[in-house]
Amino acid sequence: MGSTRELEEGTRLALEFDKLGKIGARGQRVVPVVLQHAESGDVLFVGYANREALGETLRRRQAVLWSTSRDELWPKGATSGDVLDLVEVRVNCEQNSLLYRVVPRTGGACHTVDASGHTRASCYYRRVVSEDALERL
Repeated sequence: MGSTRELEEGTRLALEFDKLGKIGARGQRVVPVVLQHAESGDVLFVGYANREALGETLRRRQAVLWSTSRDELWPKGATSGDVLDLVEVRVNCEQNSLLYRVVPRTGGACHTVDASGHTRASCYYRRVVSEDALERL
């Protein structure tokens, strides 16, 4: 896929199957974090947390993640204003992933915007319709 815009707005399926390999190759010690709207149950997006990000999340009572692309702490909303207030953190049975149950302060959670220019409420705004195609919801 050529550009970030095509990836984020296009209808061609182009999954990054090597994401976890890249994280491992960089030596980043993280676990996946599912961010879920605590009231609606909607999944907002999936991120990653290391020990520092989890500690900051619990201390601030806001979603803080580890940016695997920038290799730095990422307080959600620090630049966008789309802060996610923490309700609770859950851990799965094998203790290899987390669930942050959150409430968005502004209604937005995704870094992309819709046709009207508003931050999308969730990063899951397209559905897979075939092995190589997506459909906008």
